[in-house]
Amino acid sequence: MTTHTRLVLIAAAGSAALLGGAFLFQLAGYPPCKMCIWQRWPHAAAILFAALCIALRIRAIAWLGAVAALLTAAIGAFHAGVEQGWWEGPSSCTSGPIGDLSVDELLENILAAPVVRCDDIAWQLAGISMAGWNAILSLVLAIIWMAAARRN
Repeated sequence: MTTHTRLVLIAAAGSAALLGGAFLFQLAGYPPCKMCIWQRWPHAAAILFAALCIALRIRAIAWLGAVAALLTAAIGAFHAGVEQGWWEGPSSCTSGPIGDLSVDELLENILAAPVVRCDDIAWQLAGISMAGWNAILSLVLAIIWMAAARRN
C-alpha cells in the first residue's frame, strides 16, 4: 500500500470517526442543531472523495478531501464562536435580543424557535465544545489530506 493510499484511508477514517461520534452523541440524547448538521455534510463528502481517490487512482481528488475538511473546520470554528458569543449566528437557530417586539411578535418568535439552539453548548471537554473539537480535528484531517495529495 502506498503512502498516499494510507494517508487517504487515515483521513477518511478520521471523518468517519467524527461522523460516528456525532451520531453516538445524538443517540445519547444530544440532538444536533442546524449548524451541527452543516458540519456533518463535508465529512460525508470527504469519505466519498476517499473512495473515489482510491478506486479511480486519481491523486488530485485528495485535494477535494482537503477542501471538505477545511470547510467543516471553518463551520465548526464559526459555530464555536457563536457558542462563545464572539459573533452572532444564523437568526434561525440562535437566541436574539427581544428589542421592541410586541407580545404577539414575541410569542410568534418563541413558537418558531428551534428546539436546539446553535448558541448553546450541549457538551464540552477541556472547555472546548463539540463544534470546537470538530474544527480542531478537521484541521488535522485537512493536513493529512494535503499530505496525501502531495504523495505518490
